[in-house]
Amino acid sequence: MGALRVGVLAYPGCFASEVFGVPDLLTIAKHVAGADPAGYEVAIMSSRRRVIAAGGVALAVSALREVDVLVVPGFEVGPGVDAKLAALSPEIAAIRAHAATGNAVVSICVGAFLLAEAGLLHGRLATTSWLFADELARRCPDTDVRCERLVVTDTGVTTTAAFSAVYDFALELIREHSGADVARTTARIALLDDARTSQTPYVEAGLLPKPGNKFSRRVMRHLDQNLAARYDLGALAGTFAVSTRTLLRRFAEETGQSPLGYLQASRVRRARHLLETTDRTVSGIATAVGYRDAGTFAALFAKHTGRRPSHYRATFRRSSAVASQK
Repeated sequence: MGALRVGVLAYPGCFASEVFGVPDLLTIAKHVAGADPAGYEVAIMSSRRRVIAAGGVALAVSALREVDVLVVPGFEVGPGVDAKLAALSPEIAAIRAHAATGNAVVSICVGAFLLAEAGLLHGRLATTSWLFADELARRCPDTDVRCERLVVTDTGVTTTAAFSAVYDFALELIREHSGADVARTTARIALLDDARTSQTPYVEAGLLPKPGNKFSRRVMRHLDQNLAARYDLGALAGTFAVSTRTLLRRFAEETGQSPLGYLQASRVRRARHLLETTDRTVSGIATAVGYRDAGTFAALFAKHTGRRPSHYRATFRRSSAVASQK
């Protein structure tokens, strides 16, 4: 196997950390692999002669050339996403041309929006930063956006979550090209978690766009105020003077999910807070958020976050001592 040619597409306003993340980790992997001939040739490329990244960082770039893997970093979103995408038409054309060769394309974070503009996410699974997943889904209704995933690959197109997910992708690339041992050692040297699979543990619900209209928000508020109560669809519908069928239909139309799905996610959010800030046992937390059986709670928590409650606490426990016993 020859050297894998990797090109990072730099452009105005891109995040420099997402430009250099892949080259830096591949450099470490080359040292770990030693005499292994299956190395990497990495270039930071652009369709422009001069590139200023987000924060005013000037990047040295080379001309576009054919590569085996094209990496598209994310950019500083802010207001006016449409205007920013319109200004990046040369990059979108370059992405589209590269994809036409049949070689792999990878986006980091909101670089997925550039892939979408190039027409590469049509009918595919994809992910992006949890903060912008709803916006990507709105723009690409024929794309199955998996907002909980860190890395999604679908027929030659890979999308990843935000910032640090550049390393999750790079480790997968190293694992495929240089083997599991090289990837594992590279992760240890760089102090990276090579076993994480979900971005859900990092979601801050307060930053998410508020879904739904007045009806669904009232239902959500009621569920949030009664997290520990047994879920009873009939009683819930009665509270809002509608039939169960009407409740399910209206809630789904406004939020894209069921009341039970929302309740489970809300219970997990509360449990995450308690695991981070209190000394309560897992069993006690399970009871506090409406589960009599700690095993059932642990399974649901792992499904939503990718981690068992005890592992989550060990990873995300706030350094400030226990704040409360709420």
